[in-house]
Amino acid sequence: MGVLFKFHINSGLCNMETNQLNVTQKSLVFFKKKRMETSQVTCRTLETFYHINAHTFEKRYKETLSGYCEWDEPDHADKWLLFPENIGPRLAIDESSLSNDELYTFVTNRDRHAHEGSLVAVVAGTKSEAIIQALKQIDKAERMKVEEVTLDLSDSMRKIVSVAFPNAKRVIDRFHIQKLAGDAVQEIRVAHRWDALQQSNEEMEECKLSGKTYVPFRFPNGDTRSELLIRSRYLLFKSADKWTERQKERAGILFDEYPDIKVAYGLSHSLRMIFSKNTIKDAARLSMAKWYDKVERAGMKQFNVIAATFYEHYDEILNFYNNRSTNAAAESFNAKIKLFRANLHGVTDKKFFFFRIAKLYGYPH
Repeated sequence: MGVLFKFHINSGLCNMETNQLNVTQKSLVFFKKKRMETSQVTCRTLETFYHINAHTFEKRYKETLSGYCEWDEPDHADKWLLFPENIGPRLAIDESSLSNDELYTFVTNRDRHAHEGSLVAVVAGTKSEAIIQALKQIDKAERMKVEEVTLDLSDSMRKIVSVAFPNAKRVIDRFHIQKLAGDAVQEIRVAHRWDALQQSNEEMEECKLSGKTYVPFRFPNGDTRSELLIRSRYLLFKSADKWTERQKERAGILFDEYPDIKVAYGLSHSLRMIFSKNTIKDAARLSMAKWYDKVERAGMKQFNVIAATFYEHYDEILNFYNNRSTNAAAESFNAKIKLFRANLHGVTDKKFFFFRIAKLYGYPH
């Protein structure tokens, strides 16, 4: 009797321990599922921290835990997804690539700051007609509520915004404009660098033919001519007040030797200051008109692209001063998409990838 009673007690304890273990396992599975749906964690990451089999858990999550098999949008998930409930007065539109440079257009709510509920739409490709057709599935009354959309210099993006969100002000991202000016400066620098390399090669060849040892000319800071041009790259992207002492010395030599680089740097820097310091739209309009005149007087062909851009997008550039809006939220969202793609080591199942994107940024957690 005592033995039998002891057996029942031990059996009860075993059952209690088993039940506790099952509860713990279920809680852990729920926790891992929750992590998958609220952060860009991958099964490989969970394998590292929880010592699980990543392939097994990924298969179980996809087929059972996630609800992917019951998802009502798998047929078109790799072509378009819409989340009208996330629409707001301030949107951003930009493109991002998946594996094999396959481009998708993302429309996001800037006020959600690339977090939960920030995704309004994702559409395959960048063709304006296809994207407009997808966005027009959102109720027109909702689309008419959009007041402002930030975008880059793409003509197709302009068309999409003007048709899909007709009440919205289009705002060209200031950093794209500044990049054009910076690229013009670098184009001049690189041209001089190639000339310097050519000159150096010719001098070396002359010394070789005359049997002399080649000793390159060096400036007071120790740079050769080609080194000066190579090492000046990064300082030309910065404001002069942020240069180190060495950079100040190098810039002084560079500008003495190449006055056209000095002029180009001045134009690029003054444009940056217009965006940074002007707060009133009318004052900015006057400053930009004066800047445009300076560009024309300088006569540098490298600035032709930015001059044409100003002419074509003048009002949309100035719309920045309405709310000082930029496309930073869209760039942040794109960075998260690219990081997620990298953590997954590429996208093999596009529909399931967009299911996870929808869970993270489309649906409420």
